[in-house]
Amino acid sequence: MSLVTATRTVLLAALVAVAAAGCYTTDPYTGDKEMNKTSKGAMIGAASGAVIGLITGDNSRERRERALIGAGVGGLAGAGVGAYMDRQEAKLREQLRGTGVSVTRVGDNITLNMPGNITFQTDSADLNASFFGVLDSVVLVAKEYDKTIIEAAGHTDSTGSEQYNQQLSERRAGTVAAYLTNRGILAGRVITVGAGEMRPITTNDTAEGRAQNRRVELTFAPIRAQ
Repeated sequence: MSLVTATRTVLLAALVAVAAAGCYTTDPYTGDKEMNKTSKGAMIGAASGAVIGLITGDNSRERRERALIGAGVGGLAGAGVGAYMDRQEAKLREQLRGTGVSVTRVGDNITLNMPGNITFQTDSADLNASFFGVLDSVVLVAKEYDKTIIEAAGHTDSTGSEQYNQQLSERRAGTVAAYLTNRGILAGRVITVGAGEMRPITTNDTAEGRAQNRRVELTFAPIRAQ
């Protein structure tokens, strides 16, 4: 392990430990300490580098991969996986530079964090027209690198009820997914999921934090040969 990697690991562990200290509330009836859902989500976000990334379960993803391979979409194997995702990452960074969309690589997965302030109007699942060009750039890369599954995950802040936020997150994820498929991305490659308010990447206690938590994440994961 390099010195830089070791240092980052220690700092991350310290961050999580400090965050955890303020994450617990005491049940007034049982006296038990419990981690609240917002703090738990924020710690997950911190550990993953301010994005959540792929949240679809392994079984669901594997079934999707098998279906795509069965339909004639080739899978990736061995060292070819990393090299393929390297090239896709570089192309996405090139296409999305200056758009407000961040590109994060975690292992072999690439996540695009699309903040709500540039994708949607407040409390709406209708895409901002100014964002069409950004998604068109994503489509361009997705068509070139078609050996990937694309998860569109909607996230909200904690304002409003859990049920409402869950539904809003699902509608927003569906809107982005529909845009991709309407522009020619194979529907079988796209998974939609709504996380509601359950996976924040930062605090919901400030306006700035809530703005970061309102987002759609597009995660590209390689289709692996069976």
